[in-house]
Amino acid sequence: MTKLDRLIAELCPDGVRVMPLNEVAKYSPTRISASDVNAENYVSVDNILPNKGGKKLSNYVPKSGTLTEFKSKDILIGNIRPYLKKIWISDCVGGTNGDVLVVRVTDSNLMAEYLYYVLSSDNFFSYATQHSKGGKMPRGSKAANIRYLIPVPPLDIQNEIVQILDNFTELTAELTAELTAELTARKKQYEYYRDKLLTFGDDVPRVGLGEIGEFIRGNGLQKKDLIDEGFPCVHYGQIHTKYGLSADKSLSFVSDEFAKKLRKAKRGDLLIATTSENVEDVCKAVAWLGDELAISGDMMLFRSEQNVKYLAYFFQTADFFEHKTKYAQGTKVIRVSRENLAKFRIHLPPLDEQNRIVEILDRFDVLIGDMACGLPAEIEARQKQYEYYRDRLLSFETANKMEGANYEA
Repeated sequence: MTKLDRLIAELCPDGVRVMPLNEVAKYSPTRISASDVNAENYVSVDNILPNKGGKKLSNYVPKSGTLTEFKSKDILIGNIRPYLKKIWISDCVGGTNGDVLVVRVTDSNLMAEYLYYVLSSDNFFSYATQHSKGGKMPRGSKAANIRYLIPVPPLDIQNEIVQILDNFTELTAELTAELTAELTARKKQYEYYRDKLLTFGDDVPRVGLGEIGEFIRGNGLQKKDLIDEGFPCVHYGQIHTKYGLSADKSLSFVSDEFAKKLRKAKRGDLLIATTSENVEDVCKAVAWLGDELAISGDMMLFRSEQNVKYLAYFFQTADFFEHKTKYAQGTKVIRVSRENLAKFRIHLPPLDEQNRIVEILDRFDVLIGDMACGLPAEIEARQKQYEYYRDRLLSFETANKMEGANYEA
């Protein structure tokens, strides 16, 4: 029998009392001046992280008026789209707006840390979502949320549960950090190896892309033109979000009639998104290995007699990044022109050497891809294990039955 089991058997042999949240806590009634908040202690629904991830610094701080005040150990809950599960327990005094609920413990027999774990449960967020109203931006019901039923065991039991969950939270965070660091290290190792393979001495000449192939700009295709079946096509935005280094199947289609108006890529072309919101993503390239494909504006294809995957790998190198950074134009929308892309001078070994390099990098890419899938899955599994354990710790035999109770023992 664990210490927690012994405490429960000793202190509440007949079960744990369940009561509405508003009997042991309330919404913050106090105000704070906007002049007393900054990026660290102003909290809006935008800087509380989803899936119980805590909070980040705010990008916006109000300059005038008063705000809802929160104090240390108050619990802040995002009340817009409650299914996003935004919650944070405060470690300071600060201010927030009407889109965030500030729950303050009022009963000395309830630990704020314990209440935070109860309100972090999927049961609470399911309840909040069920009672929310609205279409695209549903808002939780303040009246319903403050009536949520919570188990309130004796303080010794609450304290033991908080200690157990604090330790479990710390271990889970450490494991997540270790796995994330491992993935980052492997990716950096791969990038270093890739760049070394694509770096040559003076015996391998550099040639301008404009000297070895032709750039062809896309035209006319917008997202609204996409349909479920028809002629295969690609929209430039999909290059950023849907495709990796290479592809042979289209994810979208247009009508056969509309396709006649569009420029087409063919097998062996390099598809390049020439527009992005940042320099890192602009000129992301995909080696096209499938059949004829219609392409949109804000992208172009590069057609040559070289190994298209070799070119795609080269577009990922630090060498190419330096070039596109030099020629990138714009602020909110970043572009690189066809003329400036054509200036890039690429190391171009013979085709058999290009093929050999691609074969090596493909094998390495598979290994990194497997790790990139495996580690996030491991992180997710650990998080689910933690949440299951937390919910088990917060499940009790109840001493009172309440009509319409949301709490399940």
